[in-house]
Amino acid sequence: MSAYEPEPDRVWDEYEWERFLQQQDHKTEKYMELLEKYLDHPQRDQIIAREMGWTQLLNEEESDSWSDEVDAMLAEESNSRDDADEQQEPPSFTDGFEDHTLYRAAFALTVWIDQLFDDQAALQNEPAAVKLATHSALASAKLAAALSDDDVDEIGMTIAYLKRALKAITVSMEAGAQLLTEKLITPQQHSVLQQRLFEVRDGIISLMGQYRGEWLRRYGSL
Repeated sequence: MSAYEPEPDRVWDEYEWERFLQQQDHKTEKYMELLEKYLDHPQRDQIIAREMGWTQLLNEEESDSWSDEVDAMLAEESNSRDDADEQQEPPSFTDGFEDHTLYRAAFALTVWIDQLFDDQAALQNEPAAVKLATHSALASAKLAAALSDDDVDEIGMTIAYLKRALKAITVSMEAGAQLLTEKLITPQQHSVLQQRLFEVRDGIISLMGQYRGEWLRRYGSL
């Protein structure tokens, strides 16, 4: 995947942020694969730097600080843009993400699923159940990113994270339906699960509509 470089000095929309986040996902996955592959190799650091294109880290004299440099580069690559539009007031939809009703519903969903696993330990070995738990937790994490105070200045980024949360909830809904089909949970359990999933899903859709409305108000088009 080639590096995505949108026009400078322009606010990113949700689609540009989504491409940027996909690029960072790709870089992170590649780094983790290389780290696992060359973990015990004596030239691990140099190999990984070369494969990642981090040519400034190939100097052997800098090898002692390689880990610190990598951490700094990953942070820089995943850092959101400079606040070029600080004079604009951000949308005031949320305070801290921990207090947001939608995040609390998503977190309560993960707690409910954890309790289900505690009550039915055999579910921990079922692929559909693992998918349900993993993607529900992922949705909660993406909502935290979308609703955090640090991100609220970037409407496009917020919408992009909300879209990722919505995708994770959709996968969770599919996994829940599979658990019911395979009779691994009861209809009553599935009814409660579905209610919680729909609460989060509908909340995400509603919030996306609010942020898109704010985007239209500011910039005139999506």
